Amino acid sequence: MQKALVLGGASGLLGQALVSVLTKTENWQVKSLGRSDINVFDEKALAAFLKEFQPDVVFNTIAWTQVDDAEDHPDQALEVNATFAGMLARLLAQTSCFLLHFSTDFVFGSHSQRLPLTETDTPAPESVYGRTKLAGEQEIFSFLPKQAAVLRTAWLFGPWKKNFITTILQLAQKKKQLTVVADQCGSPTYTLDLARWSAVVAEKRAYGLFHAVNAGQASWFEFASKAIQLAHIDGTVLPITSSQWPQKAKRPPYSVLSTTKLANILDTSAFLIRPWEEALAEYIEQFMS
Repeated sequence: MQKALVLGGASGLLGQALVSVLTKTENWQVKSLGRSDINVFDEKALAAFLKEFQPDVVFNTIAWTQVDDAEDHPDQALEVNATFAGMLARLLAQTSCFLLHFSTDFVFGSHSQRLPLTETDTPAPESVYGRTKLAGEQEIFSFLPKQAAVLRTAWLFGPWKKNFITTILQLAQKKKQLTVVADQCGSPTYTLDLARWSAVVAEKRAYGLFHAVNAGQASWFEFASKAIQLAHIDGTVLPITSSQWPQKAKRPPYSVLSTTKLANILDTSAFLIRPWEEALAEYIEQFMS
């Protein structure tokens, strides 16, 4: 049995999914660790905990994910998304522990390409969030070139914490008509699926950079419309442009991620990459009905 440490597993959207998935298997002894347990940003405290617990794998879900707020707090976002990631990688470099870290489609910016982005495409972040997450990737691989996997993901939805889908369905029950941005296209991702893929990557010690999202693509408008349809809510969603919904941080207009590389890792696993519509239907049926 391997010992897994999930940083941010007590309250995070992805962290809770990881704890749930890992504890349901016989392969893992799971412990979650968050800011309420120790000051994870205190290097001595974190080093002492790692020495005592001696995990085989660390799953790091701690991140500054408030995209617009990061524009107003760039130093704090950098500390969480890059400096902390580097410190963690440096501590683990002294051990045989494997690190699995999560990044984002926001490392990409505006481009003319309308094909799914691969791990070899050049990042060009246009937001503080994207730049700090890219810096975190670079920090990790500088210390753990063959001892870490970074999974870029996007548009997370799943149980146990507020997300885009919970917000949309709550609004749709109150309003007959919603407006949702239709000119941003990305990859919706179910947290429980991402957690299952992550477990396989960790078990295989598949190091390097991977894109990890559900199959297919959607605009926010299409994503919201499908959720309302699946939830059998009588409401209308109208498409609008990004300029009609101004936000501080610039969003990638097209950030669909290719999962070919990840699929090769999962080829002998039961947890293959299914369409986001199928995952969304399962989520709404099991957790939102």
